[in-house]
Order: sequence, then structure tokens, then C-alpha cells
Amino acid sequence: MTMENNKHFDVVVVGTGNAALSAAVTASEKNRKVLMLEKGPEHKRGGNSYFTDGAIRFAYNDLDGIRSIVEDLSDEDNVEMPEYSVQDFHDDLMKVTQGKSNPKLADHLVSKSHETILWMKEQGVKFIMNENQFYETDGKKTFWGGLPVKTDKKGIGLVESLFKKAQENGVEIWYESPAVKIETADGKVSGVKVKSKEQGEVSVSADSVILACGGFEASKEKRMEFLGDEWEDAVVRGSEYNTGDGISMALEVGAVRAGQYDGCHAHTTDYNAPRVGDYSKPGDIYKKSSYPLGLIINNEGHRFVDEGADFRNYTYAKYGKETLKQPDHKAFQLYDSQVRPNLRVEYELDEATVFKADTIEELAEKMQVDTESFVKTINDYNDAVQEGNYNPGIKDGKSTKGLSPEKTNWALKFNEAPYYAYPVTCGITFTFGGVKVNEKAEVLNESGDHIEGLYAAGEMVGDLFYHNYPGGSGLMSGSVFGRTAGLSAAERLK
Repeated sequence: MTMENNKHFDVVVVGTGNAALSAAVTASEKNRKVLMLEKGPEHKRGGNSYFTDGAIRFAYNDLDGIRSIVEDLSDEDNVEMPEYSVQDFHDDLMKVTQGKSNPKLADHLVSKSHETILWMKEQGVKFIMNENQFYETDGKKTFWGGLPVKTDKKGIGLVESLFKKAQENGVEIWYESPAVKIETADGKVSGVKVKSKEQGEVSVSADSVILACGGFEASKEKRMEFLGDEWEDAVVRGSEYNTGDGISMALEVGAVRAGQYDGCHAHTTDYNAPRVGDYSKPGDIYKKSSYPLGLIINNEGHRFVDEGADFRNYTYAKYGKETLKQPDHKAFQLYDSQVRPNLRVEYELDEATVFKADTIEELAEKMQVDTESFVKTINDYNDAVQEGNYNPGIKDGKSTKGLSPEKTNWALKFNEAPYYAYPVTCGITFTFGGVKVNEKAEVLNESGDHIEGLYAAGEMVGDLFYHNYPGGSGLMSGSVFGRTAGLSAAERLK
């Protein structure tokens, strides 16, 4: 698009994902003149949010709280919905981060989650029930895991709804125009330098700059520097443009690093998935999330994690990393015919790589793993399975005994042919290291003071996630802190 000669904006937002859009729409609601900068071309806009499955975590309290969000959920629907309060969300966050999440940031995220979801709905985002978070028995849908809602049409539906609202509000968007430097004057942010495809380097003056352009997960060099050499070959599940530019620009003007730089959100993904997000096949179609129902073994035929330690919402971010540690960065998810009907839809897609066999020995041969080791692993597992009531809708305690590692829930014998093996590897989603911010989304310096006019949201918020994260809370964080940054920037102009 043709740029205006007057290159002054009240607010410049760097990025075009969920966090950036939430910030831009919020600031424009307050009648601020807003510019968004996108590093990639228009058809690759939307950041990592474009690739998300759309599941979003918030404190809905009870079924009535869900009904206020999901329009097509009627009183006639036979639904069992566990309550999920602000305290529940907070407890889950602290549990999986081993108590390391910054208390003020954690409180802000969970306490603002419900009102932010309502705001998103007002902006035109449509929410539906999450088909991957319930099991149906005798016509009753039993939900689990604090994640019953997702955005309609996944991440595409989310970002397109917010792009539409941004356009209605007069937000200007420049594509193939990465920000390369934050400019300051008298210790305050004064604008950004942009490398425009159309006009070369352009200085854009602004009263506030909001950085919402992701972590460094798409940079092979930075992955190796901060996460370790083994991350060189990790599949990038989302945007190829999240290379840590925003973090670098913020550090140059006095921001400080915060959070776990050697930690990230990772997920098991199809071994043959594209090496970076494929914009022609979005929607997280390559991930493999049904592993609590089956077994995971490595190339040597051995199990290496407790598949049933918890619901997948609380383990998938760390089990992806465990897969990366295995020989050839490879593992297999195994399912027999008694559980295969309960697998998520991505296992049935044409893109899914799968080996099928009528015997365990044949399966080992097709997987090209050592048959003797593989058969022993399966037999030892079957011998260790304890009696109990199997119920995938709860942590049923149906476990093994005498194995290392045990399977502590949902342990059924692996003995009903045909058998299925899905080869997987580690896909990185986003990194946990960012910059230090407060609950106003203001970027802080070494002294703990805010850098006037500079804000951050989304993956750039450091000190929130450590080791792991509750599924759907990354998307919620982008929405909450994006909206917060937009409000803070708009308020500053008063």
C-alpha cells in the first residue's frame, strides 16, 4: 500500500498476531491513530496466532460463564462442565511453572482473562466448544482440563476477525516493513525506524511503541545459543518471522531480559511436518496430542515419559522437549484399536504419517526399530497394567506397577490389533524468554523503571512461563497483555 507523507502515529504496533491486533484494536477504540508493522507479506500476516488451534484458557467459573461466550450452546445440550475459577487458573499456572511465574503478571493474566474474552467477543471473535476437550458417554459430554472453548475457524478465524475490526477502526498496516530500530529522544520513545519495501528506511514518529512481534523461536542461531545445540533441527510450528527482532530492539534502548531463556513451548509434531509453518495448511494440523491414551517409545524401542502423568494440556509443552532429546530427535506414538477411535482429528488427516500392522513384530519392522527391544517394552508394559476403571474424562488412576517410567493414568493393555504408530519429532512454538514488563505492559529498565512510551505483549512478555505452561494460556496472555498495552498507550496520550 502507498504510505502517507505524514508519518506520525499516536501508536505504532510491531507485529500482526493476536497480541498485536489486540493492542491495535484497543488503542484505535480510544480514537488513537495506529500503525501496525508486519515483517512478512500480507498473505503471511497473523504471526504464530495464524497457526494456533484456537483453544484459549480463561476463568469461566461455571457453565453459565461458557454460555455468555459460546452462542450456540443451548440449555438442551447434555454437558458436564467442571467449574474453573480465577483461583483454578492461577493454581494451574503456578503448578506447571513450578511456582516461578511472576506473581503480579500471573495475577493480571488470570484476573483479566474473563473480561478479555468478553471484549474479544465484542470485537467480532466467535467462540465455539472445543471438540478435543470432552469425552461423550451415553449422550453426555464430559469436559476436562480447563480448556472447553476455542475460537471458531481456529487461529485464522481469530486473526481475521481482529483484522476486520482493526480495518473498521482505521488502523493502518504496512506489510514487508519490519521495524529495525526504536528511536528515542530525551529518554522517551519517539518512534521507530522501518525498512520499507517501497521506500527503503523510513523514520516513523510515534508517541508510543508496542512490541508484539514474538520470541526468537524461528532463529536457528538464537535457539542454539539459548536453548542448546540440539534445537538446531527443531521444527518451527508457526511463523518464520519470529526471530527475536523485538527483543533485540528493546534491549538496545535499555530494556532488560526476563524469563526463562533456555525454556520454550514445544510440542510433538508429525516427523514429516514442514520445517516452518505452512500458510497453505494452517490450523495446527501436524501436532499429535492424543498420547495420554497410548504409548510413546523412541527409536531404540524404549518408553521415556509417563504418558498418563496428567491431561495433555499440562504435559505437551514439556514432552515435545523430551522427544527432542531422543536419538535422531524422533519418537513414535502407539495406539491399538481399542483407543484409536478416541484420537483427535489430526490423526485421520492425509498429512498424518502412520504405520499400521496386525502384529507387534510387524509394527516394529515398519517403524525400523529393534524388534526384540520393542516387543519386550510392550510385553513389560502389558504385564504391569493394573486393574481399574478406565475413564479418559478424568484422571482415572488406572496405572501400571513396576515400570520406569510408570503410566499413572489411562493404562490399557496394548493388545488389540491392528496397531498404529505415528512418528513424531519436536516442534517449537514459542520461547519463554522476553523482556521485563509490569502489569501495565510497560517495558522496564535495569532500575525497574518503565521506559516511557515502550510496551510489550505476547511472547515478548518475560517472567510469565517457566518449564511448561497450561494449554491455551499463551493465547490468553497475548490477548490480555495486548489489550493492556493498547489501553496503557492510549492512556499515556491523555
